[in-house]
Amino acid sequence: MTEKITIALDAMGGDHGVSVVVPAALNYLKEHPNQMLILVGREEAIRQYIPGGKVPANLSIHAASQEVGMNELPSQALRKKKDSSMRVALDLVKAGTADACVSAGNTGALMATARFVLKMLPNVDRPAIITALPAINGRTWMLDLGANVDCSAEHLFQFAVMGSELVTVIDEIPSPKVGLLNIGQEEIKGNEQVKGAHELLRHTSLNYIGYVEGDDIYLNEEVDIVVTDGFIGNVALKTTEGVAKMIRSNLKEEFSRNIFTKLSALIALPVLKGLGCRIDPRRYNGASLLGLRGVVVKSHGGTDALGYAHAIDIAAKAVQADIAARIEAGVSKHLTDQKATA
Repeated sequence: MTEKITIALDAMGGDHGVSVVVPAALNYLKEHPNQMLILVGREEAIRQYIPGGKVPANLSIHAASQEVGMNELPSQALRKKKDSSMRVALDLVKAGTADACVSAGNTGALMATARFVLKMLPNVDRPAIITALPAINGRTWMLDLGANVDCSAEHLFQFAVMGSELVTVIDEIPSPKVGLLNIGQEEIKGNEQVKGAHELLRHTSLNYIGYVEGDDIYLNEEVDIVVTDGFIGNVALKTTEGVAKMIRSNLKEEFSRNIFTKLSALIALPVLKGLGCRIDPRRYNGASLLGLRGVVVKSHGGTDALGYAHAIDIAAKAVQADIAARIEAGVSKHLTDQKATA
């Protein structure tokens, strides 16, 4: 990655704030010395986690006097926290000082503030949250993951276009396969919104493969992107996280049961490490907020420095690909396709 990119980090956001964000920033810059990061937040708190207090040349601190709580109402954060680390980081993107913003803070507040500060792209009604999930073929991208509880067919169509543009860039897949999440693959199944989206997507040049079911998110090698509304998407995401934790817990319990299972654990250690690496949520951390006039990435609030650094990398790749412009052009093109076939 040769292009110089500047990314503003909400240093105070998330469950761990500066104790994760600052080490993540320093580690990221060791691997990407040509990039520039801006740590936004309380300077005295930030400097505590910079070894020797010496700020590298490719890192800067931008003061912000307020923080957005993880349980704070988005409306409250928008009205009363105008100097929060989250708001100031987004303001830096709007001003052109930064190319992107990464935050592990309150998702609702980030969504509301980003939409207010950066505004929406033309022909995009709502922003959508997208991230990758571990799957049999490597990973499957899914959106929306909680930004929009109620969606129309047109919203689902827009999500499909935006997701396709992002995955084309991030995973370098020229024509990613798009599936629409449904309760079955038969044409008669699904609610009116899903059926309507199905008809819209059939009349575009997207690589649309039709309906997919819940197990296809992880098992279907023929789908790269799964499209759904934010209610179902968020339930699927949280279910995934819960199942992963349950598997880890059960494996640990079974291998610790007695001396023989402990010996078995030693023999199986390479396999367990490999499995742990494949499903490690830190490797999939970083959910992009698509549809905005700028790049915004949401990191998981409870991630560590490794996971947060991955979110920074997702933001850098989106900037390098000029993802906002790609989405704007993509939505316009596919709307034209629809009109031509109507």
